[in-house]
Amino acid sequence: MPNIEETLPSAEDPTRASAVRKALWKLLPFLILMYMIAFLDRSNVGSAKQALHTDIGISDAVFAFGAGVFFVGYALFEVPSNLILYRVGARRWMTRIMVTWGLVSAAMMFVVGDKSFIALRSLLGITEAGFFPGIMLYLTFWFPEKERTRVLGFFYFGYPLAMTLGSPLSGALFGLDGIAGLKGWQWMFLLEGLLAVIVGAMTLFVLPDRPKEVNWLTDDEKNTLESVLAAEEAAKGISRHGHDVLGLLRSAKLIQFLALYGVMQIASYGVVFYLPEQVSGILHEKIGFKVGLVSALPWGCAVLSTFIIPRFVQRYDAPRMGVIVCLAASAIGLVMSGSGMSSVALTGLCLAAAGVVTVQAVFWNFPLAYFSGLQAAGAIALINAIGNLGGFAAPNIRALAIHFWQTPMAGLYAVSMAGVVGLIITMFLPRRTPARVQPAL
Repeated sequence: MPNIEETLPSAEDPTRASAVRKALWKLLPFLILMYMIAFLDRSNVGSAKQALHTDIGISDAVFAFGAGVFFVGYALFEVPSNLILYRVGARRWMTRIMVTWGLVSAAMMFVVGDKSFIALRSLLGITEAGFFPGIMLYLTFWFPEKERTRVLGFFYFGYPLAMTLGSPLSGALFGLDGIAGLKGWQWMFLLEGLLAVIVGAMTLFVLPDRPKEVNWLTDDEKNTLESVLAAEEAAKGISRHGHDVLGLLRSAKLIQFLALYGVMQIASYGVVFYLPEQVSGILHEKIGFKVGLVSALPWGCAVLSTFIIPRFVQRYDAPRMGVIVCLAASAIGLVMSGSGMSSVALTGLCLAAAGVVTVQAVFWNFPLAYFSGLQAAGAIALINAIGNLGGFAAPNIRALAIHFWQTPMAGLYAVSMAGVVGLIITMFLPRRTPARVQPAL
């Protein structure tokens, strides 16, 4: 069977290039904004950790469990949510997801103890389920495989940007402490949650489902883009209307992707949930605007790396090497972040943040190239659901290691091992992206 790139307009074709460029500028800014808010609402609990302990007595163990339990509800509802999105369209389903999770995130201001903290974190995971895999699936409706690495790199700007801007924002909102009788952390949850509700409502009017629905593409651009995307889907061995979702369970590649993404998330949330606290320790300052500002530095490094590394990966078609470099950086950085020297610790946090963010932009090239149609909807959701249980594991692994060895360094070493395990799994991935004619299973 010929490679589809021999029979369809190439990435250099003027019409195809124009269509992709327009879609990039029309869709990516809003998608990045959505992702920034999602990650902000998911991770702002890290900024509230000290205050929750002081004000309502949330212990380290309860915090670790509550921070991680988000991912249990998230995992349980991920696959059905993505299958619904495939049926009803991204515009309507993303609106539902963002509005409901924004309301729950705002409700975190009403936490009064262990039970309410754990319950609301669980509910937040349930309401946000399907958001990220929905975005991944949505990108396959608009961008051909050849351009997808670059698009994923741009999209993943939302992760470090959320942390770069969110850390000072959360710190600044703590400055509202006492206004209207509310604590600073209550203001943070309320205002950041309402932001998600507002952007969610905008989604209904801003986000188109498919290229054929927009008026900012010419008819030639629509036809070219749709023909390339349809041919790529067919070349994977299942049509866009395929129903072999259960066949995913027979896929050895899916198991490999699940394992790799899981350890990636352990490393990622080992950084995300504890970075403000680590910076607080480095500066010997309580969490506030200053700590939030310095906490933005590692995420600024991650913004830079998500710009550079995906471009390198796309140019040389070297996704495996990109994953290896990023996982190594995250493991080394996590160990360095425990140094008693402030400069070394902060450098380590920069390495770790850059590694855990950028590796995800590179990783998704593999599953997006293997699966299509309903099967892609199920695969992406399953990988994200099971993999994100690493977000549940990370704080608990760290807490258990610290308890067992009675030193904070043990927690960092334990989480950094996730990067090492990921390196081993990565060695079994193909050196380059799979051939466009390879079937999914």
